Amino acid sequence: MWLMHFLPLAVLAAVGNAVGEVTFRLVRERRDVTRINLAKCFPAMNPVAREAIARAHFRVFGRSLLERGILAWASGERIDRLVRLRGLEHLRALEGRPVLLLAPHFVGLDAAVTRLTREIPLGGIYSLQKDRHLRDFFLRVRCRFGDTQPIARQEGIRAAVAALRSGRPFYYLPDQDYGARDSVFVPFLGVPAATVTGLSRLARITGAKVLPCVTRILPGGAGYEVTIEPPWENFPTADPVADTRRMNEYIERKVLEMPEQYLWMHKRFKTRPPGEARFY
Repeated sequence: MWLMHFLPLAVLAAVGNAVGEVTFRLVRERRDVTRINLAKCFPAMNPVAREAIARAHFRVFGRSLLERGILAWASGERIDRLVRLRGLEHLRALEGRPVLLLAPHFVGLDAAVTRLTREIPLGGIYSLQKDRHLRDFFLRVRCRFGDTQPIARQEGIRAAVAALRSGRPFYYLPDQDYGARDSVFVPFLGVPAATVTGLSRLARITGAKVLPCVTRILPGGAGYEVTIEPPWENFPTADPVADTRRMNEYIERKVLEMPEQYLWMHKRFKTRPPGEARFY
């Protein structure tokens, strides 16, 4: 990856696409999870079309994996050119106030973290990888620049609240299945999904504004586009379940804009309502 980060992005993208195709053929477990997720979320879609999305997902995932080499070792100036920010003015207008950046699990999300740390101090929760070298690599990608405060998920909500109250924007990814604890079942593309109510809870405790932050990988060598949207109005409410449903509905709209870039390899529906059969 270190050697390849010197390549032009168009060449690296082509190699990443090829890696994704090979991965689709060889990594059966994640291929099956992707197919199951797509079948559950798009039951009316032609199976051929679903399979095309699955293959495209592996290609874009392969790209995102190899292009992390750029995020880890390229100059800040190159990263600035390759990862374009839109809507930064919405974030700057809230400087010094608690801010939650709602970042759904699209495969280019690490590019957003690295690029944002070129502009602002940033906090965020990360999951501990089983492999120490992989964990250290991801932390390197996310913490190269600026004033960054990574918080392990195991540190809990208190550490996140403290980071938010310090005035640093907080990059928050609440759309995975973390089990039944602190979760509610709300629909995601028509499927009941165990979803943490953390976005509503953190916003209520700290008074934080919620700004969606979505990363799109652009075709070929065009790079990445990170879009920060204006803060949500009337959020949070007194109903955390309704707030969580609103969050999922927002993510659904973004998934429909670029379905191949959502992280379908994740077992999003691992936790099922009582009495319902497992999907995987």
